[in-house]
Amino acid sequence: QNGPGSERIETYVIDPPEPIHIWLYRCDNRFHTEHLRDLLKEKETYGILVIDATASALATLEGNRLQVVKEVTSGVAGKHRAGGQSARRFERLREAQLLSYFKRVGQHANKAFLSLPNLKGLIIGGPGFTKNEFEKGDFLNYQLKEKIIDTIDTAYVGEQGVQEIVDEAPDILQKVRYVEEKRIMQQFLYEIGHDTGLATYGEEEVERSLNIGAVKTLILSEDLDLARATVKCTNCNYQKQETMQSQALLAYEQSLTGQSCPECKTQTLNLTETKEIIDDLAELAEQAGAEVEVISGQTEEGQMLKKSFGGMAAVLRFKLSN
Repeated sequence: QNGPGSERIETYVIDPPEPIHIWLYRCDNRFHTEHLRDLLKEKETYGILVIDATASALATLEGNRLQVVKEVTSGVAGKHRAGGQSARRFERLREAQLLSYFKRVGQHANKAFLSLPNLKGLIIGGPGFTKNEFEKGDFLNYQLKEKIIDTIDTAYVGEQGVQEIVDEAPDILQKVRYVEEKRIMQQFLYEIGHDTGLATYGEEEVERSLNIGAVKTLILSEDLDLARATVKCTNCNYQKQETMQSQALLAYEQSLTGQSCPECKTQTLNLTETKEIIDDLAELAEQAGAEVEVISGQTEEGQMLKKSFGGMAAVLRFKLSN
């Protein structure tokens, strides 16, 4: 620190918020922390409940991380095949046992899922009709019942049943995401169509709204292939930014060779930074406390966002003054 031999090595031990499953070795001139930063991103969580008359399992799916949090055995007797009074009495006892079992599963589900801050939805599965009886009853807290996004058939219960649901989850969650994307775009289109002043679009207007903290929801097309280039003059500190297609960056950098600075007239212009505009706007949104929604181009609304509104739009908290 104060000359040769005075350097100090410091070691910091950091516990990651969740286990790291990636091993990476690189000889490079920088630290590769991308995977660590991913751990800090807020992830949507889905609850999974697999149930039949013999057992049930509760699990959470957060990103790619699956965790079985509780397994419950029913204690319910099998169906009685004999006839007469004995069979009817046995069936009444079985129904009482099943009701008690459903209540226990509901209590465990309420405890496991209601405390999750990012719970996006609940998927219920299982063989037979037991899952349907459970879903129709009043065993889950109303907040969880409102989050049920699908009920599907599985061949198994327990961990195997949970895994079956996880295998089908991408298709289920994709449908849910499409519905959510349509809702987001419909809200934006409503504000535009009714001229409420609570929506804007285009790079300049969206960025202006972000900078003054007016954006409630930033809406970006996932097909937005634009980058922002920063050019500086090393002689006089002149600086400018330009937005262009990402594939045009290399040609743009080459075109700077021989160009004169508009301020000092020297040929000292350099491309100092390039950034995907989707990342740049998302960072501004994070600083402004705005929600960021990335819309796929596979829906009619997603196509409209890209073609009619330049792939960038926002729903505002308040009207902007001229």
